[in-house]
Amino acid sequence: MKLINVGYGNMVSAAKIVAVVSPDSAPVKRIVQEAKAKGIAVDATCGRKCKAVIVCDSDHVVLSALSPEAIGNRSED
Repeated sequence: MKLINVGYGNMVSAAKIVAVVSPDSAPVKRIVQEAKAKGIAVDATCGRKCKAVIVCDSDHVVLSALSPEAIGNRSED
């Protein structure tokens, strides 16, 4: 199982990731709000600004302080 560092020592399984997107668009903001309401959002920002939203195959949403490009580069290794 390959783990990807999503910032500040937090890891996510690469096999579970469906998409890594920017949190700026309205549909992504809605996805994050709904995930928080359902209790399936994981905040891995450590108090910093959210720069990437990771959508998992289990419908969990992971918020990261790293950019989507940085997470994508880490997943290619």
